[in-house]
Amino acid sequence: MLRERLASGELLRFPGAFNPLSARLIERKGFDGVYISGAVLSADLGLPDIGLTTLTEVAGRGQQIARMTDLPAIIDADTGFGEPMNVARTIQTLEDAGLAGTHIEDQVNPKRCGHLDGKAVVDADTAVKRIRAAVDARRDPGFLIMARTDIRAVEGIDAAIDRAKALVDAGADAIFPEAMRDLGEFEAMRTALDVPILANMTEFGKSDLFTVEQLRSAGVNMVIWPVSLLRIAMGAASRALDTLIDEGNLTTRLGEMQHRADLYDLIDYEGYNQFDTSIFNFQIEKDPA
Repeated sequence: MLRERLASGELLRFPGAFNPLSARLIERKGFDGVYISGAVLSADLGLPDIGLTTLTEVAGRGQQIARMTDLPAIIDADTGFGEPMNVARTIQTLEDAGLAGTHIEDQVNPKRCGHLDGKAVVDADTAVKRIRAAVDARRDPGFLIMARTDIRAVEGIDAAIDRAKALVDAGADAIFPEAMRDLGEFEAMRTALDVPILANMTEFGKSDLFTVEQLRSAGVNMVIWPVSLLRIAMGAASRALDTLIDEGNLTTRLGEMQHRADLYDLIDYEGYNQFDTSIFNFQIEKDPA
């Protein structure tokens, strides 16, 4: 279904889920899919986004998030967690976890956040081998394998287009060109490629925060907001803690909180309760004495 929607040319919106419950909220709000960011998974563990997380940690968290929604979930697999043989295992592990797709990038390992300076990318041959290994290892033909290239920040847009073409030739289903500077660069990618293109609208980065309509007009097929919900949640948590320090309670913050009733509805509390009573529904007979 994801492949069919991408082939239609429409733009699909994938907010980043920072935990399983937020994935269900994304679905409830009517978005097209869920994105699972490597930066968010690292931050959730109190680690910087420099390749410190393991395949086991990423796949496990991805499985927890994907099971909470019927939407397709796309996960960040960094550089594939090693050499081409490791990339192959990564793809099959993510398939088993119930993900709809992933992207593999062309940074040197250990990688760093795509919107930081000082990145380094591997040579074209190594980048191509990673994608070929991923495609060859895929067992589910529906699993989407995207190639992310970070070369724009290192060698410029022309080099990014050339790298993207090589990755498509290697079998990539879609291209994630990281840290594009403006809409014109997305349009150049669109003109050069015949596969779907993903735009990363992360805050405080090197790309302007374009609207969905602007990206649609530039020919983009998928847009992610990878860390946005985590940033908003952590900002709210920080303000709440300040209020506790200043006021001694959170009465003035109640209007900003998710109500208990909304939380119970989101986690389907009643559904679990009905299941529980159908299994354990019994009565204790009174002692006739």
